[in-house]
Amino acid sequence: MPLTAYNHVPLPSFMYGTAWKKEATSHLVQSAVAAGFTAIDTANQLIHYQEALVGDALLALAKQGITRDRLFLQTKFTSVGGQDHRTPYDASADPATQVRQSFNSSLAHLHTEYVDSYVVHGPYQRQGLGNADWEVWAAMEGLYESGKAKMIGISNVTAEQLTKLCEQAKHKPMVVQNRCYAVLGWDKAVREICRTHGIIYQGFSLLTANGAVLADPAIRAIAVRLGAGIAQVIFRFAMQIGMLPLTGTTNPQHMKEDLQSEQLALSPEDIRLIETIAL
Repeated sequence: MPLTAYNHVPLPSFMYGTAWKKEATSHLVQSAVAAGFTAIDTANQLIHYQEALVGDALLALAKQGITRDRLFLQTKFTSVGGQDHRTPYDASADPATQVRQSFNSSLAHLHTEYVDSYVVHGPYQRQGLGNADWEVWAAMEGLYESGKAKMIGISNVTAEQLTKLCEQAKHKPMVVQNRCYAVLGWDKAVREICRTHGIIYQGFSLLTANGAVLADPAIRAIAVRLGAGIAQVIFRFAMQIGMLPLTGTTNPQHMKEDLQSEQLALSPEDIRLIETIAL
């Protein structure tokens, strides 16, 4: 079932993440799409992503008949603090100019005239929002209004920062992407804000950030009862509480298994147990 944000743009219910894939990026994106993924997440940040290789994969997929309009592409603007010396923009320019330059670079990398979702990789500071954050967001809003970004959003954001953005922005975020920790109730505070405002919450590191939970006998028991893998249980849990999960697996079999998690049905008791297991 696709998810729909408050601006009525539908998103696939699962997303493939391309961070840390290096030179294998193109091959892995093609494998993910072959497995059934239709949403791809990347960023214009050479430390952790190879956005241009995602673009290479898209060209290869187009030759196989999988055209641009069949895929949901999400990329990100990363500020100077999150980059190394290889910035996709003039590092001395003002933040709004950097956003536009980074966006145009992303369009070139991805061989596309628009992106389905454009996300700020994170605020400039751990608490609050400063002038640079508002300049960046205004530039994001401009891209949204131009139609070149069908949705805009923010990543690595606190509940306090998201509340402020929803209150004061011309256009609220349509997506939020956060690392999701079970010890924080699976980012409950931020998820609640998203639910209130019709924002799609995307959770990443669902497996890698929660090793102790995956090893818990209660989770294992649910997996055994359903005849499923533990990763499948966690991904299905995420979906049932209204989250769009990301997976970054490099294993083609795991790609298929992750997508098959959509067919599971966790009971209300299962959901309650997993939601509170680390609290």
